[in-house]
Amino acid sequence: MSDEGPILLSGIGWRIPARLIEMRAIRASGPGGQNVNKVSTAVELRFDLSGASLHPNHAARFVKLAGDRMTLEGTLVLKAERFRSQERNREDALERLKVMLDQSQKPPRTRIATKPTKASKERRLTAKTGRSAIKAGRGKVSFD
Repeated sequence: MSDEGPILLSGIGWRIPARLIEMRAIRASGPGGQNVNKVSTAVELRFDLSGASLHPNHAARFVKLAGDRMTLEGTLVLKAERFRSQERNREDALERLKVMLDQSQKPPRTRIATKPTKASKERRLTAKTGRSAIKAGRGKVSFD
């Protein structure tokens, strides 16, 4: 073990020290009622990807999975507000981060060709038109 500090999350091929994850309680969005305007039960999780020891390919897949939830500085921002208790939202945010990290470790599935692409259809039609022109020019020559 290195000087990473306590490990908060781990999986096959990755470990995330607690120092890279910052969580804070925020107020949940949506209409008021049932204390939603008074109690900070939603959790915002910030994960600093630049400090994580992920393989470059896995990190690139993680950024692609994160999409708009990734900031320009390389920080993932997850907002968990599904549950009414802060603790369950905290667990939910950590679980969602763990799922994303696990998914980034899996190699991308290879595409199975299902139908011809638009470009291949255009190439085929262009070739057919050219071949048709060649055959059209094969007629008998008249000397009228």
